Amino acid sequence: MIVEHIDVIVEEPSMEAALRALLPKIIGTTAFEIYPHQGKSDLLARLPDRLRGYAGWLPDTWRIVVLVDRDDEACEALKAQLERAATTANLTTRSTANDRCYRVVNRLAVEELEAWYFGDWEAVREAYPRVPATIPSKETYRDPDAIRGGTWEAFERVLKSAGYFAQGLAKIEAARAIAANMSPERNLSRSFQALRRALIEMASTR
Repeated sequence: MIVEHIDVIVEEPSMEAALRALLPKIIGTTAFEIYPHQGKSDLLARLPDRLRGYAGWLPDTWRIVVLVDRDDEACEALKAQLERAATTANLTTRSTANDRCYRVVNRLAVEELEAWYFGDWEAVREAYPRVPATIPSKETYRDPDAIRGGTWEAFERVLKSAGYFAQGLAKIEAARAIAANMSPERNLSRSFQALRRALIEMASTR
């Protein structure tokens, strides 16, 4: 069965801005829409009702992706919460389906969207040329999904030290600028690649 449309549920507008640039590079001409919330707590609070609403009308050719930041939570517990919301709404998830007839894919950005920027430093340098090219070689940043002390705070410090965003990181502006230059296949973030693989699978389903 061809997947004609993907709805993506995210926790904030900066993720929406990044995905609007990234999704066409990953899923080609497959239609999509993105629904941002006012943070993770807002998304998690609204998700059960939203999924129950989908269950009443979702076409067989549509899929739902729920994407939240891990932050400092345990991956297993957060993923289990997302899975419960879907199964309670009688929507099959990719994790529980035996074939490709699932309706919902739950994914985590580890630990935040900014990890994906560290995973494609070439894209960051295209948007902000003064940032050092050596950042990915430093032990602190070598594994984008293991940066400690807050990924967006680390990203903000790097950009500020290069003379950008003296008044604080403009997250939506940065998301648009960097995502426009990102090459999905080269990203070193494992959480990004997990999302990319799931999206490719959906877009190629027949």
